[in-house]
Order: sequence, then structure tokens, then C-alpha cells
Amino acid sequence: MIASSEELAAMIREIEVEDPIDYADLPYDEDALRLLVCNQVRSIVEQAGDMDEDNRQMLLMTVAAKLVLENMVLNIRLLQLQGGAFDDSSEALFRRLRGRS
Repeated sequence: MIASSEELAAMIREIEVEDPIDYADLPYDEDALRLLVCNQVRSIVEQAGDMDEDNRQMLLMTVAAKLVLENMVLNIRLLQLQGGAFDDSSEALFRRLRGRS
């Protein structure tokens, strides 16, 4: 059984207690954003249900990897906008993104 969008959103809220998301002053309701994302994820999982196990795992890992990459790129852009100077090495970038300048 696939969790409902509401159940997924509640789990995200629980995770955010330990690892909060900075919504800053976005002009959107945080709960509405969570629910929107959870609806999209549920749709992907439902579509994956028609695939064999190997293809389903590949699809879900690809979606997760794309989201992590997109998040990293957005974080890099945010750091650049905040005036961060960047070393050319990826290790320096990863330390900076993890908050260990």
C-alpha cells in the first residue's frame, strides 16, 4: 500500500524537526508546498507500479538523484548570490555546502 499524500507530508514535517527547510519568505504556504510535492511523488510511485522491479528501482533512484542534483545546484546558486567565492575543487564545494567552510 502506498502512503497517502497527507501521510507523506506529515512524515516530512517530522523530518523537518531535525533537519528544517528554510522556506524564508516564500509567498506560499509550507503545508501546501509539502502536499504538492507529495502528490507528485505519489504519482511517480503509482506509475512505477506498472514496471518490473529492476525498472521500478532504476526509475525511483533516478528521480531521487535528479532531485538531489537540482537541490545542490540551487544551493550553489544561493551561495553565489550571497557572495561566496568558490575554490575550483569539488571537495571544497562539498565542504561549503555541508556548512564546513
